[in-house]
Amino acid sequence: MFFDSHCHLDRIDLAEFNHDFDHLLKLTREQQVTEMVCISVNLESFDAMYRKIEHQSGVYTTVGVHPDYQDAQEPTVKALVELSSKDKVVAIGETGLDYFHTDGPEWQRKRFRTHIEAALEVDKPLVIHTRQAKKDTIDILKEQQADKVGGVMHCFTEDWGMAKQAIDLGFYISISGIVTFKQADNVREMASKIPDDRLLIETDSPWLAPAPYRGKSNYPGHIHLVAEKLAEIRHTDIETIAAITTKNARELYRL
Repeated sequence: MFFDSHCHLDRIDLAEFNHDFDHLLKLTREQQVTEMVCISVNLESFDAMYRKIEHQSGVYTTVGVHPDYQDAQEPTVKALVELSSKDKVVAIGETGLDYFHTDGPEWQRKRFRTHIEAALEVDKPLVIHTRQAKKDTIDILKEQQADKVGGVMHCFTEDWGMAKQAIDLGFYISISGIVTFKQADNVREMASKIPDDRLLIETDSPWLAPAPYRGKSNYPGHIHLVAEKLAEIRHTDIETIAAITTKNARELYRL
């Protein structure tokens, strides 16, 4: 049984699933994915996303505004706290820092701190997006005492040094389909070092479809391909990867 710790169910093109959300979930469960977290990226789409998953067994969600969404409604601590009280909300995020397309704007760091403050207030873990912002991400997590709630570094592609710093702050490290990409040797090397009790898997669907589906639309049913690659590089079997990552995800999200 698999737990997809990070996906975007509301952003998957249902044309490939008979235009039927229930059919998407049926196919996902046929691939032994029993639980998944549908991640929030902005406040504007939160209500519609929540309605999609509210009555779906084994499907949970988060509340947050992605660091790439500069023009999105700016979250306040109050708004994040209020929305996080909904039954299915298990974490705050996706939040963090992404300097890939920018020079590290102050508004990203301010938004990041807002999410951490909300997480501390409601005592829920953080879902962190970090890209080319290693020092600032770790520094802000430390400054804001994010270790009190912990969380996950999702779709992690940075080096082992940063992973170790995050783990020391009580965070999990989540590996996506990137681990199957031919040129992702750095990700495979880093992923081989993550302790069993800090490892998670995800699809980040509809993006980052694992090989052999790279470049195509992704969905949570592909999570087994991430697990297979991790089993290979960690010299174990897929059943072990499934078991430890499901256990870890349930502990992280306090299910």
